[in-house]
Amino acid sequence: MRRFLLLGPVAVLLAAVVVILATEFAMARPSHRTKNVAYVAISAPDFDKERHVLDVYSPKKPASAAAGYPVVLFIHGGSWTSGNKNIYTFIGRRLAKQGVVAVIINYRLAPPVHVPEQAADCARALAWTVANISRYGGDPARVFVMGHSAGGGLAALLATDDALLARNGLPQNPVRGAIMDDPAGLDMYSYLKEMRYEGDAQYKVPFCNDPAVWKEMSAIYKIRPGIPPFLFYLGGETYPSISGSSGRFRDRLNAIGQPASYNIIPGRHHIPMVLQLYWQHNVIYQGLLKFVGA
Repeated sequence: MRRFLLLGPVAVLLAAVVVILATEFAMARPSHRTKNVAYVAISAPDFDKERHVLDVYSPKKPASAAAGYPVVLFIHGGSWTSGNKNIYTFIGRRLAKQGVVAVIINYRLAPPVHVPEQAADCARALAWTVANISRYGGDPARVFVMGHSAGGGLAALLATDDALLARNGLPQNPVRGAIMDDPAGLDMYSYLKEMRYEGDAQYKVPFCNDPAVWKEMSAIYKIRPGIPPFLFYLGGETYPSISGSSGRFRDRLNAIGQPASYNIIPGRHHIPMVLQLYWQHNVIYQGLLKFVGA
């Protein structure tokens, strides 16, 4: 009897694995993944063969519009010190299945680089996307940026910092909109000045000790009329620093007459805000598809 009791949990686990594998197979069939495409010239002196690469997920079905599918460039989180595009294949697959070309990027991590270099990497990935995405069925005139956690802060910089883009091959900002999934780093200037929470000193590793850098890398100070629209999704149980800075960001958008769609998902903590994107019909995808016109 004891032997059969032990087999019960094993059988449940195996069944769960089978369901997950079957789901991934079903998601993979309608899409094509192109892996490890370099978005920085291999001859560049700072080229990093592991971090200066991206994956493209394209719908296999040709787009009905001649221009191609809308494009979402996704930037992973990880406190600016960790993370990898290979963790987020489920986002690429699910976007492609629903009529979006997804670009999932790596960027250099701290240390040894800092957030300004990471933002430059993201800008270079965006420049590559605009120049090349038509080869993968995407419309370069409909490129959106998305990020979770630290990736949300970097995505917000791409949407608001035209000077950053100009320094990295984009004289005009091509971003049509920004999707924020529980974003961190929107106002690191205030955050690092206040140092309200235990462990806050760790964020000086990626952001340095210079308050001028904190402010320059905080998208909230770059809000102005004419920036692309924003779509926010926040966990109802996320960190106070994220909900606070996101709320101030929303208020500044309202003040310039450019209100953002601002959605709070009850009961969700920070990490589940990205994990829920495993489910194709998640509320975030529902809003995202409308936002990008898929």
